Amino acid sequence: MTERRGGPRVPGPAPGALLSDTASTVFRLNAQFLAVADRMAAPAGLTAARSQVLGTVLTEPLPVSAVARIVGITRQSVQRVADLLVDDGLAVYEPNPAHRRAKLLAATDAGRVAIADIGPGHAALASRLRDALGGTEEFAAALATLTRLSEALEALGDDAADGRGEAEEGKPHRNSPGTARRTTTRPARPPVGRPPSA
Repeated sequence: MTERRGGPRVPGPAPGALLSDTASTVFRLNAQFLAVADRMAAPAGLTAARSQVLGTVLTEPLPVSAVARIVGITRQSVQRVADLLVDDGLAVYEPNPAHRRAKLLAATDAGRVAIADIGPGHAALASRLRDALGGTEEFAAALATLTRLSEALEALGDDAADGRGEAEEGKPHRNSPGTARRTTTRPARPPVGRPPSA
């Protein structure tokens, strides 16, 4: 509820409308990032999908399943892109001491060079977007809001899809951000990415 100055309280936006508008905005933002990522990756001879997967294993080799968890898409999608990167000499499969069958994906020197070639475009876009948002603090605030939204959906788990486990008014969901929950440490993310499809 919101209160008008000098008048009675009037209802704020309905949760359903907020959810729909938020989803539409995020979908549009995702499409915009995909287009930008493709343009930035092209001079390096990459697609946005390949740059995302390759960027995820720059600092340490990871199994395909771990890459999939980090970027938030299916293992099969990452596997297709990883195989293409290996075929192009931008990545290699290495033995995994912890699992004989699940090999580690690692960037090659050529792969690191390709990602480095994206750097100047990434830096230029970052500066322009910061200025368009009004400064570094505003940029960080936008990121914090998106991160909080992602964590809230992750905390809901399956409840987010079927509407189960609604919290009582004034009480947080049992897995809501701020309550105890499992955390994971993720490697540095690639500059700009997309759900890998090649």
